[in-house]
Amino acid sequence: MRRGTIHLLFAAAALACGAFAADQALQLHQLGRIRQAVAAANADTAADIPEARLAQAMALARAGRHDAALAIYDSLIQPGRIDALGQTARFDLGNMLLRKARASAADDAFAAQALLELAKQRYRDVLRAQPDDWDARYNLERALWLAPETQDMFGAETDDMPKELLLVKVPSLPPGDLP
Repeated sequence: MRRGTIHLLFAAAALACGAFAADQALQLHQLGRIRQAVAAANADTAADIPEARLAQAMALARAGRHDAALAIYDSLIQPGRIDALGQTARFDLGNMLLRKARASAADDAFAAQALLELAKQRYRDVLRAQPDDWDARYNLERALWLAPETQDMFGAETDDMPKELLLVKVPSLPPGDLP
């Protein structure tokens, strides 16, 4: 090979390495901003960083300020859009609702039942987007143990309801898969 070709290849490799290093530096800078916003726990600092808002919502939920945490979680969950941050917000919101339902079960059974239903819905939303999320499956199972879904919840049986169940096989879905 000629010396000019080798120098050109070396320059291209150096340019590629430089671009990679610049990208890593940018990601490191953004992680530093997220850490500062989480450490400050300041709403103004966290306003433009979604990861910091998620951390702030988790801290508020742990502190017992459920209404403020719910508002932040709802701002992070965008209907029709499935992203990792939204999925984490749905899962954490379900966890917060489940913990709140368990804490208020002795005082107000009706409110606890409503919170359990909301938690189950959030877990189902997570599972619709990611059926292999075992944490969401486990928490949904826990919520179903606390508030099982029976036919009586949806109304009494009538004569037009089928007396036997038919097994339907869908070729593209494995049997026994959760929604």
